[in-house]
Amino acid sequence: MDVGLMVAGFGNGDLAETAVRAEDRGYDAVWIGELWGASGVVQATEVACRTEEIDIGTAILNVYSRSPAVLAMTAASLENVSDGRFTLGLGTSTATAIEGLHGASFDRPVRRAHETIELIRAFTAGDGEPVDYEGELLEASSFPSLEVSVPIYHAGLGPANRRVVGRLADGWIPHNIPFSRLDEAFEEVAAAARERNRDPGAIEIAPYVPSAVSDDRDEARDTLRRHVAYYVGSGEGYRRAVATAFPDAADEVAEAWRDGEKRAAANAVTDEMLADLGVAGTPDEAREQLRTLVAETGIDHPIVVIPEPASSEMAETTIEALAPEAL
Repeated sequence: MDVGLMVAGFGNGDLAETAVRAEDRGYDAVWIGELWGASGVVQATEVACRTEEIDIGTAILNVYSRSPAVLAMTAASLENVSDGRFTLGLGTSTATAIEGLHGASFDRPVRRAHETIELIRAFTAGDGEPVDYEGELLEASSFPSLEVSVPIYHAGLGPANRRVVGRLADGWIPHNIPFSRLDEAFEEVAAAARERNRDPGAIEIAPYVPSAVSDDRDEARDTLRRHVAYYVGSGEGYRRAVATAFPDAADEVAEAWRDGEKRAAANAVTDEMLADLGVAGTPDEAREQLRTLVAETGIDHPIVVIPEPASSEMAETTIEALAPEAL
């Protein structure tokens, strides 16, 4: 089974060392996030230099804090240093991050994503012709395109952003869309692809799969509950995504979280929500859940994401239990 791993410095460990171990255990790709504290680009570069065959992707770089030209140069440089193993994963991030951290206006995120990806495509077309682009938000002129081909994935959550995936991207990184609704949500991607005479089947579906594995089944499930509660409670887009399958429960979780009742919010995450939003349990249970998930959905490349509340021991157990060689 093709499985990726979102790498982090679990227990203040070495992120690149985790990537090396993932390669040794047969993971097909490692994915590197970026929010605050460390540059995902620098970390991806270190991973590229310390690994040999495993694919490397960003999940995600936001489309506001770097210009399309910088993102294109970054992709070209990482594609070169990794010997062709790099995937540029992009997303809009959130208003909290873009406005509160980067001091930018979270203006027209869907259009921003569309024009950024379109312009990166132009900058990396490799035909040597000057790039002339005039969009509603972005423009460029006079600089020749780079000779590089880099896959671009987009973390489109809502319907409009999913259409951006269908029009322009090579892959889709959904997050917190219930797995039972994934095929239905992909129809928005597929319809947009067909409008552009693109093959929807060529667009890889690579969702985050929050995964908590422990010999203590209850501990693993509680960890995933807290992870789900955090996202449903702190992000309206995530609440809406979860509500496509669990409207009443999502509202209950969000209300408790907003009231500062984090434990109550976690307790409001039902067993049905756990089963539809992640993988949790003992090693044998978790492996069976992941195998079933991939077999029964359109998922091409599950990205194992270890929840923030997980202990270092649980992170290690999860990495080992869900490695392709163990599946």
